[in-house]
Amino acid sequence: SVLLVQPAAGVSHAQLASELEHDARLQVRVLRERDYYGEQTEHLTRFVRSLGWGMALLMGLGATFAALNTAQAGISARLREIATFKALGFRDSAVMGSLVAESLLLALAGAALASLLVWGTLDGHSTSTMFFSHNYSQVVFAFDVAPALLLQAAAIAALIGLAGGWWPAAAALRRPLSASLAERR
Repeated sequence: SVLLVQPAAGVSHAQLASELEHDARLQVRVLRERDYYGEQTEHLTRFVRSLGWGMALLMGLGATFAALNTAQAGISARLREIATFKALGFRDSAVMGSLVAESLLLALAGAALASLLVWGTLDGHSTSTMFFSHNYSQVVFAFDVAPALLLQAAAIAALIGLAGGWWPAAAALRRPLSASLAERR
């Protein structure tokens, strides 16, 4: 059984809890309302969090391979241009830096667009469920797209952009200059 009680004025939660829990006639466990509902939704929270992280990891892996593929295609199409920069005396580090910076900027632009889309469609949206409830009560929750979450997404996008641009750029710079200049597209 559950009983909702509000302490009288001047009585703290700790005082009420201590008095009720130490009364030998009662076998009670005193919880704040927030803690009670937190326990009720613990299984749902764990399920949604593990499902969310699993999906995020799979999507991140897919995004990394997509970034690698896109960067490889873009760099392959510009092998002569890259070789021309090297022939003009640009150092490999300068060419590498520009290629990786381009990949990073594209990844951050994609993250900004996706963040706007998610924030615009989900922030403040409420939904409910009856899954994983021990007492078959309905659980209502709202999505909160916090700025810290958007910054975390931008940091992950930056890592994906760096990883997606680094390897194709390094492969292009390892190619012999004569082979890259002779490349026909």
